[in-house]
Amino acid sequence: MTSNTAPIKWAQRSDSLYITIALPDVKDEAITLTDSELHFKGTSEDKPYEVNIKFFQPVDSSNTESTYKVLPRSVQFYIIKAKSEKEDDDEEEFWPRLLEDKLLEKNQVKIDWDRYVDEDEEEEAGGFDTSALEGGMGMGGMGGMPGMEGMGGMPGMEGMGGMGGMPGMDMEALMKQMGNLGGAEGMGGMGGMPGVPGEADEVDSDDDDEDDLPDLE
Repeated sequence: MTSNTAPIKWAQRSDSLYITIALPDVKDEAITLTDSELHFKGTSEDKPYEVNIKFFQPVDSSNTESTYKVLPRSVQFYIIKAKSEKEDDDEEEFWPRLLEDKLLEKNQVKIDWDRYVDEDEEEEAGGFDTSALEGGMGMGGMGGMPGMEGMGGMPGMEGMGGMGGMPGMDMEALMKQMGNLGGAEGMGGMGGMPGVPGEADEVDSDDDDEDDLPDLE
Protein backbone atom coordinates (compact mmCIF):
# COMPACT_ATOMS: atom_id res chain seq x y z
CA MET A 1 0.00 0.00 0.00
CA THR A 2 1.38 3.36 -1.02
CA SER A 3 1.89 5.82 1.81
CA ASN A 4 0.62 9.37 1.63
CA THR A 5 2.84 12.36 2.29
CA ALA A 6 2.04 13.97 5.60
CA PRO A 7 1.73 17.78 5.75
CA ILE A 8 4.32 19.59 7.87
CA LYS A 9 4.31 22.92 9.70
CA TRP A 10 7.37 24.42 11.31
CA ALA A 11 8.70 27.35 13.29
CA GLN A 12 12.12 28.07 14.73
CA ARG A 13 14.21 29.86 17.27
CA SER A 14 17.94 30.42 16.96
CA ASP A 15 18.62 27.23 18.94
CA SER A 16 15.64 24.98 18.16
CA LEU A 17 12.89 23.83 15.80
CA TYR A 18 9.22 23.13 16.42
CA ILE A 19 7.79 20.76 13.81
CA THR A 20 4.17 19.63 13.53
CA ILE A 21 2.93 16.75 11.41
CA ALA A 22 -0.70 17.75 10.95
CA LEU A 23 -2.42 14.36 11.13
CA PRO A 24 -5.22 13.46 13.58
CA ASP A 25 -5.41 10.29 15.65
CA VAL A 26 -2.01 8.91 14.59
CA LYS A 27 -1.41 5.26 15.44
CA ASP A 28 1.45 2.79 14.98
CA GLU A 29 3.93 5.60 14.60
CA ALA A 30 7.58 4.87 13.87
CA ILE A 31 9.91 7.85 14.25
CA THR A 32 13.63 8.15 13.65
CA LEU A 33 15.67 11.32 14.14
CA THR A 34 19.28 11.66 13.06
CA ASP A 35 21.53 14.70 12.96
CA SER A 36 20.47 15.38 9.40
CA GLU A 37 17.08 13.71 8.81
CA LEU A 38 13.63 12.99 10.25
CA HIS A 39 11.69 9.88 9.27
CA PHE A 40 8.09 9.25 10.27
CA LYS A 41 5.59 6.51 9.46
CA GLY A 42 2.13 6.12 10.92
CA THR A 43 -1.56 5.69 10.19
CA SER A 44 -4.24 8.35 10.45
CA GLU A 45 -7.90 7.57 9.83
CA ASP A 46 -6.82 4.14 8.58
CA LYS A 47 -4.53 5.65 5.95
CA PRO A 48 -0.72 5.23 5.95
CA TYR A 49 1.44 8.33 5.97
CA GLU A 50 5.14 9.01 6.01
CA VAL A 51 7.64 11.84 6.21
CA ASN A 52 11.24 11.64 5.01
CA ILE A 53 13.01 14.97 5.18
CA LYS A 54 16.59 16.20 5.28
CA PHE A 55 17.21 19.32 7.33
CA PHE A 56 18.74 22.48 5.94
CA GLN A 57 21.47 22.22 8.59
CA PRO A 58 22.37 19.58 11.21
CA VAL A 59 20.37 19.14 14.40
CA ASP A 60 21.48 17.64 17.71
CA SER A 61 19.63 14.31 17.67
CA SER A 62 21.33 13.15 20.89
CA ASN A 63 20.29 16.19 22.89
CA THR A 64 18.10 15.11 25.81
CA GLU A 65 15.83 18.13 25.30
CA SER A 66 14.72 16.92 21.87
CA THR A 67 11.32 15.28 22.23
CA TYR A 68 8.05 14.49 20.50
CA LYS A 69 4.50 13.63 21.43
CA VAL A 70 1.52 12.17 19.62
CA LEU A 71 -1.43 14.49 20.29
CA PRO A 72 -5.09 14.01 19.30
CA ARG A 73 -4.80 16.18 16.19
CA SER A 74 -1.08 16.13 15.37
CA VAL A 75 2.39 14.82 16.12
CA GLN A 76 4.63 17.56 17.46
CA PHE A 77 8.42 17.69 17.70
CA TYR A 78 10.77 19.95 19.62
CA ILE A 79 14.29 19.53 18.20
CA ILE A 80 17.52 21.23 19.25
CA LYS A 81 19.72 22.61 16.50
CA ALA A 82 23.36 21.54 16.35
CA LYS A 83 26.01 24.03 17.39
CA SER A 84 27.86 25.68 14.57
CA GLU A 85 31.13 23.97 13.66
CA LYS A 86 32.75 27.25 12.70
CA GLU A 87 35.42 28.23 15.21
CA ASP A 88 34.56 31.91 14.98
CA ASP A 89 30.78 31.38 15.16
CA ASP A 90 29.50 30.49 18.62
CA GLU A 91 26.00 31.83 18.05
CA GLU A 92 23.07 29.87 16.64
CA GLU A 93 21.26 31.37 13.69
CA PHE A 94 17.89 31.36 11.99
CA TRP A 95 17.58 29.08 8.98
CA PRO A 96 16.20 30.44 5.71
CA ARG A 97 14.12 27.23 5.39
CA LEU A 98 13.56 23.88 7.11
CA LEU A 99 14.66 21.49 4.35
CA GLU A 100 17.74 21.16 2.25
CA ASP A 101 15.51 20.50 -0.78
CA LYS A 102 13.78 23.73 -1.80
CA LEU A 103 11.26 22.02 -4.06
CA LEU A 104 10.21 19.50 -1.41
CA GLU A 105 9.79 22.29 1.11
CA LYS A 106 7.61 24.26 -1.27
CA ASN A 107 5.30 21.26 -1.78
CA GLN A 108 5.26 19.77 1.71
CA VAL A 109 6.16 22.36 4.35
CA LYS A 110 4.27 25.39 5.62
CA ILE A 111 5.16 27.96 8.24
CA ASP A 112 3.51 27.51 11.62
CA TRP A 113 2.29 31.06 12.04
CA ASP A 114 1.00 30.40 15.56
CA ARG A 115 4.58 29.83 16.72
CA TYR A 116 6.41 31.97 14.21
CA VAL A 117 8.71 34.68 15.55
CA ASP A 118 10.87 36.99 13.48
CA GLU A 119 14.58 36.77 14.24
CA ASP A 120 14.61 40.36 15.48
CA GLU A 121 11.75 39.61 17.90
CA GLU A 122 13.10 36.40 19.40
CA GLU A 123 14.60 37.96 22.52
CA GLU A 124 11.30 39.60 23.39
CA ALA A 125 9.13 36.60 22.46
CA GLY A 126 11.29 34.02 24.21
CA GLY A 127 11.54 30.31 23.47
CA PHE A 128 8.85 27.86 22.45
CA ASP A 129 6.03 26.90 24.77
CA THR A 130 6.64 23.15 25.07
CA SER A 131 3.99 22.48 27.72
CA ALA A 132 1.99 20.42 25.18
CA LEU A 133 4.95 18.03 24.95
CA GLU A 134 5.18 17.26 28.66
CA GLY A 135 5.33 13.52 29.16
CA GLY A 136 6.45 13.07 25.56
CA MET A 137 9.03 10.65 24.24
CA GLY A 138 12.65 11.74 24.55
CA MET A 139 14.58 11.50 21.29
CA GLY A 140 17.99 11.92 22.89
CA GLY A 141 18.04 8.53 24.64
CA MET A 142 16.72 7.13 27.88
CA GLY A 143 19.60 8.70 29.79
CA GLY A 144 17.96 12.08 29.27
CA MET A 145 14.52 11.28 30.63
CA PRO A 146 13.07 14.21 32.64
CA GLY A 147 13.67 13.84 36.37
CA MET A 148 16.31 11.15 36.07
CA GLU A 149 19.14 13.59 36.34
CA GLY A 150 18.17 14.39 39.88
CA MET A 151 18.31 10.80 41.07
CA GLY A 152 21.95 11.24 42.01
CA GLY A 153 21.04 14.22 44.15
CA MET A 154 17.83 13.08 45.76
CA PRO A 155 17.07 14.98 48.96
CA GLY A 156 18.59 13.26 51.92
CA MET A 157 20.79 11.08 49.73
CA GLU A 158 23.77 13.35 50.27
CA GLY A 159 24.24 11.78 53.66
CA MET A 160 24.45 8.36 52.07
CA GLY A 161 27.92 9.26 50.88
CA GLY A 162 29.04 9.03 54.50
CA MET A 163 28.06 5.39 54.59
CA GLY A 164 31.45 4.53 53.15
CA GLY A 165 32.62 4.56 56.75
CA MET A 166 29.44 2.84 57.99
CA PRO A 167 28.64 5.28 60.79
CA GLY A 168 26.03 2.81 61.94
CA MET A 169 28.71 0.26 62.72
CA ASP A 170 30.71 2.82 64.64
CA MET A 171 27.63 3.72 66.62
CA GLU A 172 27.03 0.09 67.40
CA ALA A 173 30.59 -0.31 68.60
CA LEU A 174 30.26 2.89 70.58
CA MET A 175 27.05 1.67 72.16
CA LYS A 176 28.80 -1.54 73.13
CA GLN A 177 31.63 0.45 74.66
CA MET A 178 29.16 2.61 76.49
CA GLY A 179 27.42 -0.51 77.64
CA ASN A 180 30.68 -1.84 78.99
CA LEU A 181 31.40 1.44 80.70
CA GLY A 182 27.96 1.42 82.10
CA GLY A 183 28.55 -2.11 83.34
CA ALA A 184 31.82 -1.09 84.94
CA GLU A 185 30.08 1.71 86.69
CA GLY A 186 27.49 -0.74 87.76
CA MET A 187 30.18 -2.93 89.22
CA GLY A 188 31.52 0.01 91.08
CA GLY A 189 28.08 0.63 92.34
CA MET A 190 27.94 -2.91 93.65
CA GLY A 191 29.79 -1.57 96.65
CA GLY A 192 26.33 -0.69 97.85
CA MET A 193 25.03 -4.21 97.28
CA PRO A 194 24.48 -6.39 100.33
CA GLY A 195 27.56 -8.34 101.24
CA VAL A 196 30.06 -6.33 99.29
CA PRO A 197 30.63 -3.25 101.37
CA GLY A 198 29.50 -5.38 104.31
CA GLU A 199 32.93 -6.99 104.45
CA ALA A 200 34.25 -3.90 106.16
CA ASP A 201 31.26 -3.92 108.44
CA GLU A 202 31.94 -7.58 109.34
CA VAL A 203 35.54 -6.71 110.27
CA ASP A 204 34.34 -3.91 112.45
CA SER A 205 31.82 -6.20 114.12
CA ASP A 206 34.54 -8.77 114.84
CA ASP A 207 36.54 -6.10 116.57
CA ASP A 208 33.51 -5.20 118.60
CA ASP A 209 33.05 -8.87 119.62
CA GLU A 210 36.68 -9.08 120.74
CA ASP A 211 36.15 -6.02 122.86
CA ASP A 212 33.26 -7.77 124.61
CA LEU A 213 35.32 -10.85 125.60
CA PRO A 214 36.38 -10.95 129.27
CA ASP A 215 40.04 -10.43 130.06
CA LEU A 216 41.99 -13.65 130.63
CA GLU A 217 43.80 -13.91 133.97
